[in-house]
Amino acid sequence: MKISFIGGGNMASALISGLAGKFTTGSNIHVVDPNPEALERLRQAHGVTVAHEIGDDMRSSEVVVLAVKPQQMREAAALLLPQLRADTLVLSIAAGIRGADLSRWLGGHRAIVRTMPNTPALIGRGITGMVAMDGVSEAQKTAADAIMKAAGQTVWLDDEALIDPVTAVSGSGPAYVFYFLEAMQQAAVELGLSVDQGRELAVATFAGAAELAARSPESLQVLRERVTSKGGTTYAAITSMEQGGVKDAVIKAVKAASARGRELGEEMGRN
Repeated sequence: MKISFIGGGNMASALISGLAGKFTTGSNIHVVDPNPEALERLRQAHGVTVAHEIGDDMRSSEVVVLAVKPQQMREAAALLLPQLRADTLVLSIAAGIRGADLSRWLGGHRAIVRTMPNTPALIGRGITGMVAMDGVSEAQKTAADAIMKAAGQTVWLDDEALIDPVTAVSGSGPAYVFYFLEAMQQAAVELGLSVDQGRELAVATFAGAAELAARSPESLQVLRERVTSKGGTTYAAITSMEQGGVKDAVIKAVKAASARGRELGEEMGRN
């Protein structure tokens, strides 16, 4: 399968690393990006073909991955349109860009899958929310799933409106984790541990707890309660968080991210 990437940034690089030599040969992957250093790095690492601009070589691609920033999507679509075959599958990894707007910018093209990966894709541990428009065949859906699985897990959605909540929970989610880790590290330092010790303890605890949750059939509430003996140290910490409204603040923050994703889609789809 021949795949073209418009954009050669971090997320594209993560996908290409998982695809080249496994899903398809590096020579079947084409990357377009104005940054010559990014192109050369990908060419040397994976044997992909590269170009600074969208050209006729895109016509042979069965899949085109739009890996540009949301603000650049309309321009990229306009440049892609003359080279786009009717049977080409288009994958979008941009937050906020609605399928109907992307289809309109691509002259009514309907073989589009919207995806929302996250940054752990850089180490093959990402998770991607995906939704297919009505012009996507079963074979194309299977191909899209395989491509995004190159960077981790996939979750398919039946309703495009759910992409904004996915963006809020998992797309933005790594930042919430890093934010909490920062707080744990700072607390460790204030309690007398070194910066390095605080980081090591916090990161290992988060990673281990997440892996335990992934492997356990128990609910997250049960897992939390098993660590929280009434009157103990964990109980004191959880009680303090509850009194400080931490859970409510997190829920409010995730909802704010989802609302902003919806607003971005409305803003960028007006023209």
